[in-house]
Amino acid sequence: MRNKALVVDDNGNNLMLEKDLLEVAGFEVFDAENAADGIAIAKREKPDIILMDVRLPDMRGTEAARILRQDKETRDIPIVFVTASVMAEGREEIKDIPNSGFMGKPINTRTFAKEIKQFIK
Repeated sequence: MRNKALVVDDNGNNLMLEKDLLEVAGFEVFDAENAADGIAIAKREKPDIILMDVRLPDMRGTEAARILRQDKETRDIPIVFVTASVMAEGREEIKDIPNSGFMGKPINTRTFAKEIKQFIK
């Protein structure tokens, strides 16, 4: 069975790139351009992993992650924050979210899918 991934990013180019790389690696990929849609898709599809931008138009990705962590259906899904916010405060915001990881942008297209798979239990 294929792994399911959810990519949440408001930048269409980033969204398409991440989605394409994961599909080539054999993932079934769902996507959302804002946190609210991402939360709804996560609850409906229960992906194996969520890739989340930190800066989204409707709320911060970390806030969306906290909402997902409060729901028993989505609390254990690994969340990887894929973000250009590599500053210390950006990492500080992420470190309190259980079962989450961090990947800086720009991503390495050669190793991206392999790195993502490492977060799936």
